[in-house]
Amino acid sequence: MTPSIEIRRLELRDLGAIEEIEQRSYPTPWSRSMFAGEIAKPSSVCLGAFDPEQDALAGYLIVSQYVDAWHVMNIAVSPDYRRHGIARRLFNELFEVTLDDGQRGYTLEVRVSNADAIRLYEQMGFRGRGVRRGYYTDNREDALIMWRDPAIRDFIAND
Repeated sequence: MTPSIEIRRLELRDLGAIEEIEQRSYPTPWSRSMFAGEIAKPSSVCLGAFDPEQDALAGYLIVSQYVDAWHVMNIAVSPDYRRHGIARRLFNELFEVTLDDGQRGYTLEVRVSNADAIRLYEQMGFRGRGVRRGYYTDNREDALIMWRDPAIRDFIAND
C-alpha cells in the first residue's frame, strides 16, 4: 500500500531523521553539518517527504542554486518507503517550486552503476551529458553527469 505523503521544506529539527536515512542509503554519508548548512542556505531548496500517519521522514531532496542550474546535491528515500514514487514526488515538487525560474536547468551526478536511479532521472527528463572519472571517494567509481533542460515542464504530475 502506498503511504500518504506530505511534502514540505526541511527544517533543522529534521536533522536526526535525515541522518538516519542518509546512513542507511549511502556508503559515504553526508555529515549533520553538511545538511544543516544546506537547510540554512537561502539559495537552497531542501524538501522532505513525510508520512504523517507514522510521523516519519520518508525521504528528502537537497538542491543548491547556481548561476545557470539547480544542482541536485543529495536525494534519498528510506529503505522502508522505496518503490512508492516518493523520489518522483520530491522531484515534481522541486519543479513546481522552481517553475518561475525558467532560465535555470537542473543537474546531478549519479553512480554509473546505479541503473535504477538513472532510469528514474531519465523519466524525470534528465539526460546524460558526461562522466566525472573517479568521482566517488569510497571506491573511485565514475559519476554520470545528468542535465535537465529548463524548458521541460511536462513531467510535473501527481502520482
